[in-house]
Amino acid sequence: MKPTEIQDLIKFVAKSGVSEVEIEDKDFKITIKTPPHKKGKLIVETPSVVQVQAPVAAAPVAAAPVAAAPVAAPAQEAAAPASDEADDSKYVAIKSPMIGTFYRKPSPDKANFVNVGDDVSDDTVVCMIEAMKLFNEIESEITGQIVKILVDDGSPVEYDQPLFLVDPS
Repeated sequence: MKPTEIQDLIKFVAKSGVSEVEIEDKDFKITIKTPPHKKGKLIVETPSVVQVQAPVAAAPVAAAPVAAAPVAAPAQEAAAPASDEADDSKYVAIKSPMIGTFYRKPSPDKANFVNVGDDVSDDTVVCMIEAMKLFNEIESEITGQIVKILVDDGSPVEYDQPLFLVDPS
C-alpha cells in the first residue's frame, strides 16, 4: 500500500467516525484506531510496529471541551452516605440537556448553586454547563431534595448524562 493511499484511508476513517478499521492483505496488515482518550489523533499500527500519528479534525459534537482546573470537592459531599443502585431507583435524575463542561458554581469565588441536602423546585438553577464559550444555567425540572451529585466540578458531560439525583418525596 502506498503512503498516499494510507493517508487517504486515515482521512476517510477520521471523517466517518469509525473507532477502528483493520485491513489485511497477503503482504501487510494495517489497523487504524481512534482511542477515546486521545480524541483528534489516529494511531496506525503495522506488523513492523511502526506507529504513525496524524492530526484529525474532530467533529464539533465529539470534541471534548476544555476543562478548567479541578476544584476540591466540598466536605459535605464526602459525608454523603454511600448507597447501592437499588436505593437509587427511587430517585429522579436531573440530566444534562447538552454536551459541555459542568460547573457547580457561577464563578470560582462564588458558592455552589446546590449541595447535597438542598431543596430544589422546578425553576431552581442547579449548575452551569459551558458549551462553545457560552455558559448555560441548568434549572431543575423536579421538586425535591438533592441526594447525590454525580459529576465532579469542571468535568466534561454528555447529552442526557445524569448530573444529580433528587428525592421527589
